[in-house]
Amino acid sequence: MSGRGALYGLSAAAIWGGMYVVSDVVLETIPPFTLLALRLILGLIVLALILGRMRDVRLPQGGERLKILGIGLLGFGISVGAQFVGTEKSTAVNGSLITSASPAFILIFAALILRERLTPRRIMAVGLATIGVALIVDPAQADFGSETFAGDVALAIAALTWGLYSVLVRQVSARLDTLVVTIFAFIGGLCLVVPAAFVELSQRPIGAVDAGTILGILYLGIASTAGAMWLWNRAFALVDASTASLFFFAQPVVGAFLGVVLLGQALTPNIIAGGLLIVLGVLLSVYTPARLKRPQSLQTVE
Repeated sequence: MSGRGALYGLSAAAIWGGMYVVSDVVLETIPPFTLLALRLILGLIVLALILGRMRDVRLPQGGERLKILGIGLLGFGISVGAQFVGTEKSTAVNGSLITSASPAFILIFAALILRERLTPRRIMAVGLATIGVALIVDPAQADFGSETFAGDVALAIAALTWGLYSVLVRQVSARLDTLVVTIFAFIGGLCLVVPAAFVELSQRPIGAVDAGTILGILYLGIASTAGAMWLWNRAFALVDASTASLFFFAQPVVGAFLGVVLLGQALTPNIIAGGLLIVLGVLLSVYTPARLKRPQSLQTVE
């Protein structure tokens, strides 16, 4: 089960690592919160169609439903929204470095909320992967001055809230199907994203839409949102959150690889060394001895 969870988590992060090229192109025409609203709506439609073909799937009721909607608002509204704001007001290097703190936050929240053991092995795994990100991104090019302060704060909020979202998804997935959790989380995110999109459109209207823009929106909505978000949530349903947090680091590896293949960027020693450290960190976490991997049954997590 842990091997399948690792495959799901790494696949989600790999999709996200490759979506930035498409996002950059689409964002030239579609403002960010409007694009996010379109992504969530498309993702919701796709997953709802799949759910409609399934039988005997339990839906959340009452307070349980409100909790998942709140988790979705946290993850897809606050976290991803803060990521957009931070990316616009800060720099790409700052964003990569600050966002890489998400796995550390997942580790902390997993210990506090899920009572997962904060073992030296898991801490070392996150540390190795974080150093790998630093090698790929090159912190020397970061600029944490006053001009980027607001954006850096927004990015830190995004990293913190995504860590909390991921842990809470594992908690509710103990009782509900991952598809149901993802659908209701999308709805929760839309409760914040749609009003933000309307405000945004009053100031930044949509530009000229062509076939490439439409294809990009479809890719982002179906693959990067419906597919990748389900994969990420499913990974956290199957694997301890502190282990699944390492899958996040596949993003910079895929991004660097695509930069080399598609954009002709140089394959530097830092990229190679950073990628190897990230892989080592993931392996170190995934192959934690069984006696450390599941300190308590998910069924006892409330």
